[in-house]
Amino acid sequence: MKKLLLASTAVFALGTAAQAGEVIPMGISIGYTGPLESMAPGITAAAEMAFKEASDSGLLLDGSTITTYKADSTCIDAAAATAAMERIVTSDKVRGIVGGMCSGETTATLQNVAMPNGVVMISPSATSPALSSLEANDLFYRTSPSDARQGVVMAEVLQERGFKTVAVTYTNNDYGKGLADAFQAAFEAIGGKVTINAPHEDGKADYTAEVGALASAGGEVLVLAGYVDQGGSGIIRGSLDSGAFETFLFPDGMVGTPLETNFGTQIDGSFGTNPASEGEGRDKFMELAKAAGFDGNSAFAAEGYDAAALMLLAMAKAKSSDPAVYKKEILGVANGEGEKIYPGELAKALEILNGGGTVNYEGATSVTFVNGRESAGNYRETEMKDGKLTVVKYR
Repeated sequence: MKKLLLASTAVFALGTAAQAGEVIPMGISIGYTGPLESMAPGITAAAEMAFKEASDSGLLLDGSTITTYKADSTCIDAAAATAAMERIVTSDKVRGIVGGMCSGETTATLQNVAMPNGVVMISPSATSPALSSLEANDLFYRTSPSDARQGVVMAEVLQERGFKTVAVTYTNNDYGKGLADAFQAAFEAIGGKVTINAPHEDGKADYTAEVGALASAGGEVLVLAGYVDQGGSGIIRGSLDSGAFETFLFPDGMVGTPLETNFGTQIDGSFGTNPASEGEGRDKFMELAKAAGFDGNSAFAAEGYDAAALMLLAMAKAKSSDPAVYKKEILGVANGEGEKIYPGELAKALEILNGGGTVNYEGATSVTFVNGRESAGNYRETEMKDGKLTVVKYR
């Protein structure tokens, strides 16, 4: 698999603002290659949209502007992610990072790079329950909720649809196992039965053996805690071709456009869950995304916008771009008691903060942090209808 560092890409400036303040380097560490590469463009575009919005306002730290540096975390290769992150931290001196993307490489880069160098990370999509209690010295946050919450939501969806027995397969890493175990505990607690809970490896050309074992165990639905650009799709194909399963439950790592392009109506009736909110913030984000030319419905894109915005607003509240200083203000911005702030309103927020006021950043995902570092969690239930992912409701 090709592993690369995507170097500095954009400087967001407004007139002479760059001369009045500083140019603040910020990082985006996302899997531009790997099992979730189809989600990377949306997350990146959303984060850059927030950076540009704050830069264009001229109100960030006396007219400071943002320049971005991208690192390819590959999503699954901890060594490659660490090397890429080290480059943007030590060479480009980034003051904060939107990332990582997947739980294992996020843990590695946090412990090996961000913490030793004192750099803030806000992940839009790393969801392993293990990240809830990892020692981070106030340097790690996530705008996505823990999979401990998603496991409960998945169990509730199955119960409401009348399914009582399921087979489970998960990608063999921190994300997959954490989610599969959380789901099994939640489903069995409400009377459901898990016939098998088995790992699979990504990158294989053939999943006949794995599908055979799942089929032998049986189940009305196959719960697939994998990656849509990797083994998850391979198992769907094997299941459809063999007739082993025809209905699937897709958690967040599987909810993406490849389901439509690769399988279409073949998986009609299958359903999924992924972090998302409804309401004013979501609506405003979708409008901004459309104007910027990217799909706001892309998984974790809204969380990417919120991750970037929170760091910038924390800087404004702290009156400093030094992560050792502004890290202490992130929770206060996210859970503040001031005016609610939505996408497209960063200039208003900066004006309030510059004047010594407080804000309550709602953002695109109704941000409220619990456990001192992560989103409480709202979820979107989707279903495949006529070959397209459609929204059923929000939870």
